[in-house]
Amino acid sequence: MSDDVSDIAAFYNSDPQKEHERLARHQLEYELTWRYLDQYLPPQGSILEVGAASGRYTLELARRGYTVTAVDLSSALIEECRKRIVAEGVEKRVRLVVADARDLGEVTETGFDAVLLMGPLYHLIEEADRKVTLKEAFKRLRAGGIIFSSFLSRFGILGELLRNKPGWIEDQAEVRSLLAGGKRPDDYPRGGFRGYSAKASEIAPLHETIGFETITVVGIEPAISADDESYNKLQGRQRELWLDLLREIGTEKSIIGASRHLLYIGRKK
Repeated sequence: MSDDVSDIAAFYNSDPQKEHERLARHQLEYELTWRYLDQYLPPQGSILEVGAASGRYTLELARRGYTVTAVDLSSALIEECRKRIVAEGVEKRVRLVVADARDLGEVTETGFDAVLLMGPLYHLIEEADRKVTLKEAFKRLRAGGIIFSSFLSRFGILGELLRNKPGWIEDQAEVRSLLAGGKRPDDYPRGGFRGYSAKASEIAPLHETIGFETITVVGIEPAISADDESYNKLQGRQRELWLDLLREIGTEKSIIGASRHLLYIGRKK
């Protein structure tokens, strides 16, 4: 493993509740992701969820009857996940593992029907580490199994930075490093949120070098930039119609990269 990610584990260990609340703020990300999960997951089966965090997806998958092996680098997040699945009474459907996505040696099972990588790949700044993670997932999928993997979009995150960290633009070294390589300058101190932001065009080829067959690459927050509040306040039929429309345009090539998060869906050949 080429990069020391102990700072990333420490970041999530410091405030596990904050990560659980993130998807309450980013409701379109969660709801549109579920549209794709509903479309491509088998109606029942086993799921390997790497980057399970506090269990937003874990809990719902278990409620729907899937068996889930939930893995995360952060022991504090796994403990949060444990509390929630116990409270819901679905703990018999979930196995919890603290592990690095690049080394899933503790997950000895193979033949999973699907793998969810909803976070690890955007904390691995080295391409070699991203490939190792995908190989670990590939080995554990059955033939024909489905992979869902999330990425931060290099240009899609700019709306979030403009809204929440406008002073970021004054650090031109960081700005240029992001645009050129998708990450902070290598000599910057570690701490806080450290990650890699991908170009939409690199995502399918990365998976295909491992042996996956691409189904689609989509934007998970198409057309809203950082405006979560306008979507969050929608209700009833209006909300469903907007979700339908945003689902429809999520694969439009001219806007995929403008989404903060990108979702790859592929199949093990």
